[in-house]
Amino acid sequence: MTPERTAPPGSDPPATDPLAGVELVVFDKDGTLVDFDAMWVPWVTEIARRLESVTRLPLAGAFYEAVGFDAASGRTIPGGGLSGVPMSDLREQTVDLLRANGLDGRAAETAVASTWYAPDPISSARPLTDLPALFNVLRRRGMRIAVATSDDRAPTKATLDGLGLTELIDGLVCADDAVGVKPAPDIVHWLAAAIGVPPARMAVVGDTPRDLEMGRAAGVRRCIGVLSGVGTQGDLEPLADLVLPSVASLIEYDAADGQ
Repeated sequence: MTPERTAPPGSDPPATDPLAGVELVVFDKDGTLVDFDAMWVPWVTEIARRLESVTRLPLAGAFYEAVGFDAASGRTIPGGGLSGVPMSDLREQTVDLLRANGLDGRAAETAVASTWYAPDPISSARPLTDLPALFNVLRRRGMRIAVATSDDRAPTKATLDGLGLTELIDGLVCADDAVGVKPAPDIVHWLAAAIGVPPARMAVVGDTPRDLEMGRAAGVRRCIGVLSGVGTQGDLEPLADLVLPSVASLIEYDAADGQ
């Protein structure tokens, strides 16, 4: 059953807590907990520069289009690969792009291998609020916390460790865990089995339609969109019970309820 909206998306916090009845909050990572563009825009532009340098081909525009990046605005395109496709898939798409631009398979693979790298998971991770404070508020209220991300486990673990969040998290699902890929509901179902909380007692919080589609498909209690990442209000509103400026607003609901 689709839960009723607790307030018009983007409005001030209502008296009714959107996390009432929630036992597990499942957060996306990039764009929800940490600044998406701070991590990924320098990466995508550097990869484009390296590809052009190695291949001596004008590939930047085609690469940006392939991964879903608008160079003119410096923003990630909602629904594009950069906003939610696993790193391994982005890499394969880049190999295919080079082949489509005249390189044979071996040359394309060699060129990508010589240019590809992952963003530094610590120096590029800028938290969007005081995340330990937020997580501790939720835990004091009896909620458990999970993170479900399209990033790989090693950089995700490094980011969470660097932000002091690891000990506050009860579950973690990453792109290379072979659990599932958003927007399929598999991740939520896996967390339900691993942590012992049914989807009907969960909330999914994310900045992209994929996050909210995952929650809807799994039948979670609340789907909460945040405008701190890739998705716009127009992208998120049709799928969300509530759209907030950022996860920081969850503490405002807590304060509004006097808890």
